[in-house]
Amino acid sequence: MAQLATEQDSLQDFGYLRALAPKMTVAEFSARVASAFFLWPKELLESELNRNALASSVQHDLFDGNPDGWKEYVVYVQKKVAWFGTGLPDMKPGAAAELAHDAAEEAGPVEASVGAVPSVEWDAPDEKKGWPWPQPGSTS
Repeated sequence: MAQLATEQDSLQDFGYLRALAPKMTVAEFSARVASAFFLWPKELLESELNRNALASSVQHDLFDGNPDGWKEYVVYVQKKVAWFGTGLPDMKPGAAAELAHDAAEEAGPVEASVGAVPSVEWDAPDEKKGWPWPQPGSTS
C-alpha cells in the first residue's frame, strides 16, 4: 500500500499512506481500515467522546508494530483534530501480538462477537434471516 501511495498521482494528497508498513497489501489495508473505524459511528454518537478509544482503534489496527508510521499519522491528523492520539502510551516496534492480546481482553460483548466470517458464508444465497426480517411463518 505504501508503495502504491508513492506511485499513484491520485494518492499523493494522502501522505499518511506512505507511513503504513512497507509490506502491507491493499487487501490487508482494506481489512485493517474497516476494523480500525468499525466502532467510530457508535462512538461519535455518544454524549461524551472517548478520544482514546477512537485513536487507539486506529493505532492498533493500522499501525500495530509501526510506531514511526503511527507518529507520522498522528502529526497528519492533528493538523485538523488537535486532540487525536494524545494521551496514548508509546508504541513499541513489533508489538503486534501484545496489542492483539490486550485488545481481546478489553473488548466488550459487541466487539468480542465481531470476528472473521467463514469463507463458506460468502457463497451462501442472499437470504434475509433473523432480526429485522421475520422468521418464516411469523405474523410480525
